[in-house]
Amino acid sequence: MPHTVIITSDFDHMSEVAAEFIQGHAARTLADKASCVLGLATGSSPTGVYKHLAKAINHGRLDPSRIRTFNLDEYVGLPGPNAQARALHPESYSYFMVQEFFGLLRNKFAETHVPWGCLIEQDRLVSELESHPGDWQEQGADKGKAIVIRPDAASDYLRWIRTAVLEAYERMIREAGGIDLHVIGVGGRGHVAFHEAGIPFDGNRMLLVRLDANTVDNAVADGHFARRDESPLYAISMGAELVYDARAVVLLASGPRKAEPVLDSLRNDPDEAVPISYGQIYARRGGEMLYVIDRDAAAGVLRHRADIERRGIVIEDLSGGSASRRVDELAFRRDPASGCLG
Repeated sequence: MPHTVIITSDFDHMSEVAAEFIQGHAARTLADKASCVLGLATGSSPTGVYKHLAKAINHGRLDPSRIRTFNLDEYVGLPGPNAQARALHPESYSYFMVQEFFGLLRNKFAETHVPWGCLIEQDRLVSELESHPGDWQEQGADKGKAIVIRPDAASDYLRWIRTAVLEAYERMIREAGGIDLHVIGVGGRGHVAFHEAGIPFDGNRMLLVRLDANTVDNAVADGHFARRDESPLYAISMGAELVYDARAVVLLASGPRKAEPVLDSLRNDPDEAVPISYGQIYARRGGEMLYVIDRDAAAGVLRHRADIERRGIVIEDLSGGSASRRVDELAFRRDPASGCLG
């Protein structure tokens, strides 16, 4: 499959088209081997896809007992006195996944994994970084920075983060056989997960990221956290190099705010300033790269369609169609007799 962009009419249509592709890909994978490994994202873009997939699973079209999942990222520094409290904080990505996907399933996935950011004590992390400046280096040409901990760090705590949190998560993915299909969204500046604009592509497979001040301030302004001192200052995340190690990647984008980064990732050469542009490198190496975007997110693509197609990228415009069902019609109810979700 060449690098392909499918343009849909709206969020509902995008969600249905993407879910059908993911379901089909997972079914083919399970026909060929014992298990399927999915990479999952948070944010608003995949929520409709997850509801469609939950319906498909609950109606027996996929066997969840043969599916394992790995999420992209998690905050470091959520409020809470211990790791369990932080993992159950309503702004944690673990909580999000239960609310938006895992909790909708009648029968559960074989395994689900979210990066272990909640294990890290943010105050201690900050203290160790300040007291051991030779143990790490900062990477990134923009405001969000990758904190690269040296393998021979003198700080036991920093060395533990590198080996037991970052490297161990990647090792689990590798031991699972790698990710068969990864679902990703796109940030307003073209970032994927917390691989922020300007962080180098190469050598950053799992990242510890210091969030830029605007990201922290916006989290408070948008109501996610009551005060700045409750907002996480760090996150851990798969880097682009690891994300695009999957056998297939499905990028979802909805709304006008995503139009510019989507266009930049397709019309121009790959650039670390636009992390999702790594998809071009991935596709050239034989990866199955699919964008499923709505008409608003495709505004720039439609204006510059000829330029993009000259780069060998296939554009399919399905925006004249519509979803067979709106996402908000996909209700989940528990049968009082069986206790099963439908």
